[in-house]
Amino acid sequence: MRSLRGNLLVASPHLPDPNFFRSVVLIVEHQEDGALGLILNRVSPQKLMDVWETASEQPCLSDQYLRIGGPVHGPLMALHSHPELDGQEIVPRVLFSSERRVLEALAGQTEHRFEMFTGYAGWGGGQLEGEMKIGGWLVTPATWQIVFQLDEQTLWQQTVNAIGSEITRDVLQIRKLPED
Repeated sequence: MRSLRGNLLVASPHLPDPNFFRSVVLIVEHQEDGALGLILNRVSPQKLMDVWETASEQPCLSDQYLRIGGPVHGPLMALHSHPELDGQEIVPRVLFSSERRVLEALAGQTEHRFEMFTGYAGWGGGQLEGEMKIGGWLVTPATWQIVFQLDEQTLWQQTVNAIGSEITRDVLQIRKLPED
């Protein structure tokens, strides 16, 4: 089995689960016994600072919206780019953590990029591979720019277009495709 850690799963129209309609999921962990990912393009209507007091007594300086990482309930988790804080590096400059002290440090600063998630996407052993076999997911490498700079409203479409362009270039052996 090839681990998909550090890749994006892009929901195809063939994916039957409505929880993942037009979703882009960053795979944080993928092993024989299952996988864990965070949906990058689901934004909660609640701001982080509005729910922060239930999570910590430390101040929250962030006015960003909380992300909905997936349909499975779990602890708060973060993707961040703070080089001095602990975290598991998923792709260069993108770290993952659910440790309280890291989350408090992130919420208490405004200098480094981060996204805070409630919930996650989870798959049991072989479940994700089964969904991929029926064409439910497209796979592409993740980057810092995709995680932190692309607009969540257009992320799915931009990612699908990039995958389509790559396939077209490879199949037709074209060096440079026009933008449209």
